[in-house]
Amino acid sequence: MLAGVVLRLVAIFLLTSLSAVIHQLGKSHVPTGQLMFWRAVVSMVPILIYLALRRELGTLRTRHPGKHVVRGLVGATAMSLNFMSLAWLPVATAQSLGFLGPVLSLPLAALILREKITRGVLLSVLLGFAGAMMVLAHAIEAPREGQVTGVLCGLAFAVCIAFNRIQIKHMTVTESAGAIAFTFTLAAAGLGLILSPPWTWAGELTSELFPLMLLAGLCGGLGHIAMTEATARAPVSALAAFEFTALIWAAGFDLLFFDNRPGALEVAGIVTILLATALPLLRITGRTR
Repeated sequence: MLAGVVLRLVAIFLLTSLSAVIHQLGKSHVPTGQLMFWRAVVSMVPILIYLALRRELGTLRTRHPGKHVVRGLVGATAMSLNFMSLAWLPVATAQSLGFLGPVLSLPLAALILREKITRGVLLSVLLGFAGAMMVLAHAIEAPREGQVTGVLCGLAFAVCIAFNRIQIKHMTVTESAGAIAFTFTLAAAGLGLILSPPWTWAGELTSELFPLMLLAGLCGGLGHIAMTEATARAPVSALAAFEFTALIWAAGFDLLFFDNRPGALEVAGIVTILLATALPLLRITGRTR
């Protein structure tokens, strides 16, 4: 299970980096559909290389296309909601709303996957959720233009993510991580074209913005592979608390690149999240000794 935790932490860093890039592109008024399309198309490259190195290109074939269609649609919808949330909110605030996803995934994992939720796991998740709400409190107290829209999109994103996690865990029993990631990118590219047809795209992408779009795709592709591999190696409930480490990276990006400085309550939330992450990690390392 330790390998699953490490992979999940790597995935969290990559996907939080993706969020920071999308936030910057959203501030530059690049249409959501255009962002989705390029993020999806570019991310196919590392996914295909990953499959080729593992000699698993043949795993793209599946006997369960319906599962991939449903997972792809839910995942692509989650991506669009997340990108819209990031366009209106600071990275850390948007990320904190996404933390509702792991919390919602716990009862779903117990109901659908029959996973046992221990008291320790539940305590860690609740601590992390409390920390996320501390970070969110400042945004609610002093709303800015478009912030309500961003919060609503973030809440809807969390619901989609909860269902998505359960779908991926169920699919990894019969489907490869590469196939799951590849079909998701196809769905995201298709939905991106529907939301923003090419004739509505930003006509001029500067030399600064276009590399950012390529970087978003690379972070997304690598992060998605790591996330799927992590889910295949550890229970959904065991990984849930580690999701909150994303807020630490998000707060750092906000501070370094966007000059969004956290307040006292936000700092307290980050400390709480660190505690929530440390508890299950100590339990896992103790078992492996």
